[in-house]
Amino acid sequence: MSIAVITFPASNCDRDAAVAVEALGGRAMFVHHGETSLPGNLDAVILPGGFSYGDYLRPGCMAAHSPIMREIKNKAEAGMPVLGICNGFQLLTEAGLLPGALLRNRDLLFIYREVHLLVERNISPFMHLYRQGAVVTMPIAHKDGNYYVDAETLKRIEGEGRIVLRYCSAEGNANIDANPNGSLNNIAALCNGAGNVLGMMPHPERCADAVLGNTDGEALLRGLLQA
Repeated sequence: MSIAVITFPASNCDRDAAVAVEALGGRAMFVHHGETSLPGNLDAVILPGGFSYGDYLRPGCMAAHSPIMREIKNKAEAGMPVLGICNGFQLLTEAGLLPGALLRNRDLLFIYREVHLLVERNISPFMHLYRQGAVVTMPIAHKDGNYYVDAETLKRIEGEGRIVLRYCSAEGNANIDANPNGSLNNIAALCNGAGNVLGMMPHPERCADAVLGNTDGEALLRGLLQA
């Protein structure tokens, strides 16, 4: 399976994503943000973490207007899997591919640590190798990961089962004490209505190899490769 990893100015997790994909048997291709088309033999897209355009204006704001994003929007609407990780999640909301926005963390600080996550749904192409209700651990690294959306939209996406991961305790309780950044309803990841676009603040590519001490992210990337 061939996956395009999109590179923007100040992306810093693009290589991490590519290495993780290739370690699991996929083929990763770096695609510059200035391109207007994607390779013809492409199966999926990853929008990696980092600080695209230095987070100027808002994280993901300028990257959302890059030439390649028009093509990614078209491919996503046609059903191609698109995974946005951290800054990639911010970019997906700025581009209108996912609802809501990622605001400054509740404590106004950059957070870098591992968090527990409740697998809320496992029916998307990305999540089908996880057991629904399982608790996994992944690292986060962000200053703007506080997911916010208006009340009506929140009710709709909850009702449609589009929340994929929630911040939780080690026992699986998605409560305020387990919420690292203030995200509404402890939301850590959500997908679009069709399930082929996923945005997440945790970094699965940083926990997909035993040498890193954690492989809880491997199933997500392997699920994408098998989609």
